[in-house]
Amino acid sequence: MKGKRTYGGVAASEREANRRAQLLDAGLELLGTEGYNSTTVRAVCGQAKLTPRYFYESFADLDSLLLAVFDEIADELATEILKAVMPPPGDATQTARAAIAAGVQTLTADLRKARVLFIEALGSEALAERRRQTLRGFASLVAAQGGAFYGVSSSEDRLIELSSLMLVGGLAEAFAAWLDGTVPVTEEQLIEDCTALFVAAGETAARLAGGRSSGAKRARP
Repeated sequence: MKGKRTYGGVAASEREANRRAQLLDAGLELLGTEGYNSTTVRAVCGQAKLTPRYFYESFADLDSLLLAVFDEIADELATEILKAVMPPPGDATQTARAAIAAGVQTLTADLRKARVLFIEALGSEALAERRRQTLRGFASLVAAQGGAFYGVSSSEDRLIELSSLMLVGGLAEAFAAWLDGTVPVTEEQLIEDCTALFVAAGETAARLAGGRSSGAKRARP
């Protein structure tokens, strides 16, 4: 097929991948600097220096692009956090500090990404729903890691899952408040304070969940 020919030594599939990457970069730039309302198909194509034809070659619509931008950021964040805690760096405080520091440093390295995750993700129904799914995914990871660390199964007590949702949601809101200047502390202070609160809440939840589990076992005939 004519559209699948190789030009200048570059295969059609590689050209398509390159154009897709250009569109993703353009989407990140616009969404992360100008905001959701300014991120249109026309604006993205202008930023990427591509025609709408090439946009629809890679994405069905604007939401598809924006979700792909969001997913790339979320995947990078998860990768960096997991890298920081695998293998576990030590006790609960060291592990929590490593995870939180990795998250904060990944996002402050490119504040466009932080804006996409914490501000612009609320601009559309599709992005808001993906943000909810992503936060729940991170909470499930925290529940699994915390339950294993403290020897409490989340399947035995829903308190672990509930506390993980509160911790992850709280961290997200705390980081957003720090970014907009509501919480005037240094990056190091933010990491240390969030670590202390995270560990205290986690230990309390694990203790309560463990107590409930032990009580249920004792009550069985």
